[in-house]
Amino acid sequence: MVATRVDVTPAAADMMRQLRGQHGPLMFHQSGGCCDGSSPMCYLEGEFRTGGSDVLLQSLAIEGVPEPITFWMSASQFELWKHTHLTVDVVPGRGSGFSLEAPEGVRFLIRSRLLTSEELAELG
Repeated sequence: MVATRVDVTPAAADMMRQLRGQHGPLMFHQSGGCCDGSSPMCYLEGEFRTGGSDVLLQSLAIEGVPEPITFWMSASQFELWKHTHLTVDVVPGRGSGFSLEAPEGVRFLIRSRLLTSEELAELG
C-alpha cells in the first residue's frame, strides 16, 4: 500500500464529482483558521493563488473526475501538520461562503490521524 497524506470519503468524492460537473476543474486549500476554522476550502482550479508559501500535499485521483484535484496547505501550517494524515469528508450544514460546496447545504471537513512511522518514512 502506498502512503498518502490525503484521502477522501465516498461522500466527499460524490460531492467533488458533482462540483466538477457544475463548475469545472477543482482544487482545495486547507484553511489555517481564517474565515471557517480550519476547513478545507474547495475552489475552481487556479482560483486560489498558490506559490512558494504553499505545499502541494497531494493530487487526488477521484473516479469520474478527468483530472487530479490538487490539495494545498500553507507551508507554515504544514510544518505543524506534517505528521498528520487528512481525510476529506462532507457533512450537512453551511460552511464558508468561499468554498464551492456552500450553496449545496453541505460543508467539507477534515478528519485526521497521526501518520505511522512507516508512512512518514515513505513520504519523506
